[in-house]
Amino acid sequence: MFKKRTITAILSIAVAAASFTGCSSDNNRSSDSTAVKATVSSPDASKSYNVVCTIFPEYDWVKEIIGDNADNVDITYLLDSGIDLHNYQPTADDIMKITSCDLFVYVGGESDEWVEDALANATNPDMKVINLMVVLGDSAKLEELKEGMQENEHEHKTDFDDSEVKDRTLAEWNGSWQSTYPLLLDGSLDEVWEHKAEDDDTMTAEDYKNKYTTAYETDAVTINIKAPEIEYVAADKTIKADYEYSGFYIRTKDDGSKQARYKFEKKSGDDEAAKYIVFSDHNIEPSEPEHFHLYSGNDGFDTLVEEGTHFPTYYPTSLSAEDIVEEMTGGHDHSHDHEEDEEEYDEHVWLSLKYAKVFCAEIERKVSEIDPANADTYKSNYDKYIMQLNYLDSDFETLFAAAKEKTLVFGDRFPFRYFVDDYGLDYFAAFIGCSAESEASFETIKFLSDKVKELNCNTVFTLENSNKDIANAIISSSGNKNVKIAELNSLQSVSKSDINSGASYISLMQKNYDVLAGVMK
Repeated sequence: MFKKRTITAILSIAVAAASFTGCSSDNNRSSDSTAVKATVSSPDASKSYNVVCTIFPEYDWVKEIIGDNADNVDITYLLDSGIDLHNYQPTADDIMKITSCDLFVYVGGESDEWVEDALANATNPDMKVINLMVVLGDSAKLEELKEGMQENEHEHKTDFDDSEVKDRTLAEWNGSWQSTYPLLLDGSLDEVWEHKAEDDDTMTAEDYKNKYTTAYETDAVTINIKAPEIEYVAADKTIKADYEYSGFYIRTKDDGSKQARYKFEKKSGDDEAAKYIVFSDHNIEPSEPEHFHLYSGNDGFDTLVEEGTHFPTYYPTSLSAEDIVEEMTGGHDHSHDHEEDEEEYDEHVWLSLKYAKVFCAEIERKVSEIDPANADTYKSNYDKYIMQLNYLDSDFETLFAAAKEKTLVFGDRFPFRYFVDDYGLDYFAAFIGCSAESEASFETIKFLSDKVKELNCNTVFTLENSNKDIANAIISSSGNKNVKIAELNSLQSVSKSDINSGASYISLMQKNYDVLAGVMK
């Protein structure tokens, strides 16, 4: 599911926005109402620093090390909407924050390949950067496709039961998206029409091009989404509006196939922005969109229900024209932008308490380089925080050392590779940690249910926000109704609301300890 992200288009928008507003980076930070920030003070009010983090653990580690004694340190958490790292696509506003910050902290795995272009356009020559995967070096682990796991086989599901369709949030479409219309006009998509005509005796490539010229036509060449706001960028203007989810409807086509479409209604914003919009991305539950068709109008949702002939289509701005052609013609899997046999590294490094201590040491070092006047304070905060990490790490070691059964069965993705290796555990799971799949095959369900019986497991684990369908299927197939479902938090979808409610790296890992202690003692 990984995509190689080139962000030239986003950078152009970011530069244009900066020129239009005429604002400094400090002004942009002070007006930002969406990113999570922690601002603290120190004796020297003349200094100002900005730290940008991609994921929640980084944000919380930096916050703990900064403490209460730094001067005007803004800590920005980019994924504060709760979208996870694998689904995240940076907006122009996100890129502006990154290119001008003093310290940028990111994971550095396949999902972060877009960062290379962002850093190449940095406007702060003194910027410090922490890449967690680089910090790990040779300790980084390859992704592991274990026995029984289902490989990614994403395809559009059109024969679902209505009960399978789940509500979704606008945040799932967060990111920057490019219209296919300009690519159609400049001939970049001609290969697509030729491909469609190959198996069609009734329409030529030119017929298809004419059809999609009508379908794709739009002035909004770029759409930037950061829920609840949608920004429509045309050649001569930009309009914005906030939208609220209004449910879904299921459309059954003449051939019996189905589509789920998701409705959003404008609550505020520019008058020119459509009042009603509908997303169709071929998914039927919370999941990563690869592209989407957008239906819009001002006369109510009923007018948007039927297919119609006008459905502007959008792909991530990170994809090149060649990438989009291959997506549209069923070419190679764009979850990989490298040779098919190249191995990928597991990027869920933050779930290792042992490596968390390594990352915190690097953060303390970089922050002290930026603000040497408060280096002693940062070192003191770091020492205190490391003690907390040590205590929790020791608790996990004690727990697993005494556990009779040291194998976890996951009816879900498995991002805990680093965690289980830390404590000598084994596992079986439905998917690798970065899988885009949400439905397991009969073979995978049977394999895991057999493991439950073989190991005499009393628990099947899932991740936060799981619908638990796979776990329930495993339990049902095992024939043991006494098997329970337990949830572990991967810290991949921590939102601003969670933080405001007191969530921290320590508290969430402690909850994981409590869950495991209740199962394994």
